[in-house]
Amino acid sequence: MTVDGLDRLGDWLLDSSVTFLNHGSFGACPVPVLNKQQQLRQQMEKEPVYFFAVVLEALLDEARQELAAFVGASAAELAFVPNATTGVNTVLRSLSLQPGDELLTTNHEYNASRNALNVAAQQTGATVVVADIPFPPISAEQLIAAVLTKVSQRTKLVLLDHVTSQTAIVFPIQPIAQFLAAQAIPLLVDGAHAPGMIPLNLKTLGVPYYTGNCHKWMCAPKGAAFLYVQQEYQAAVRPLVISHGANSPRTDRSRFHLEFDWVGTVDPTPYLCVPEAIRYLAGLLPGGWPALQAHNQALVLTARERLAQQLGMTNLCPAELIGSMASLLLPSGSALSLQTALFERFRIEVPVIAWPDNTTRLIRISAQLYNTPSDYDVLVRALMQLLAEERARA
Repeated sequence: MTVDGLDRLGDWLLDSSVTFLNHGSFGACPVPVLNKQQQLRQQMEKEPVYFFAVVLEALLDEARQELAAFVGASAAELAFVPNATTGVNTVLRSLSLQPGDELLTTNHEYNASRNALNVAAQQTGATVVVADIPFPPISAEQLIAAVLTKVSQRTKLVLLDHVTSQTAIVFPIQPIAQFLAAQAIPLLVDGAHAPGMIPLNLKTLGVPYYTGNCHKWMCAPKGAAFLYVQQEYQAAVRPLVISHGANSPRTDRSRFHLEFDWVGTVDPTPYLCVPEAIRYLAGLLPGGWPALQAHNQALVLTARERLAQQLGMTNLCPAELIGSMASLLLPSGSALSLQTALFERFRIEVPVIAWPDNTTRLIRISAQLYNTPSDYDVLVRALMQLLAEERARA
């Protein structure tokens, strides 16, 4: 598998016998970044007390500074968390909700985050309000209107995916954030897929809360994510695990960092590898991260057109709402059995998703630098065969 004449599959540990079209689920960490993690783990295990008590804080600060530059934020507003789901739960836990308050989201919201929203409502008597977004959408304006028409005087928080998991839509966050800020309604963005997939500048975006994974499109090791909280909101935001930072007498660091940087003994090396992941991915193409993001978007759009043409699909999401993933509607049938057949019979790793219910299914393709157009040709041939077999059995 090549890009500009360079073999890129070898940069990852991915099984070459599998056509891997599911970078979106868990990411994939390049070998040099994994090597950096192993070096850090050896340093940690060589003298664990010294590492945790003396060395770690400075390493976290350094990693946070480089992450802040990458996502367009102040390091003072960033905390490391193991995943975006933790970030969402952390913010929801910080809210002071009353019966009758409304929490607004969409029908495209990631299941784990929606569950967290439901629990927050159940525990406080608040209500979850859902904006229905059609799929595929017609335009960004349609998405914006669908969300904003559901805002009311009782809305206390809006939770939106930056890039939706099931449907792979890049939401127009900034205009929504501007409207909500004028109404003094906080917006929590679940940016699980966004960092590394699309350009991201949190200061420009203008949201009070944002959480994103570093292990997906940034290709850091599993268990690396961040929570961004504007400083005026930080006093109410506490980690899910309360530890030594809660009563620390130190005044040389913010309470925000004192609490989030130490929640107990964990392996911090995924966080510490974020700078290495940023640098390594930036060096894979001459144009750095902008070139990588443009390459992945162009590849997934080309692949989507190929699938749509061969499978007779005409209703597609606008290209400007696509990053490095794309979802397409499939004929009705079992999502699980089709995904299983694709892997077991054709060695293709790609998600087939029952959404919005069991009567409809989507296939979601991802594009990363190790993928080539021939990967999607393999998928097209397999789908044509399997869908024909389904029709014959019907």
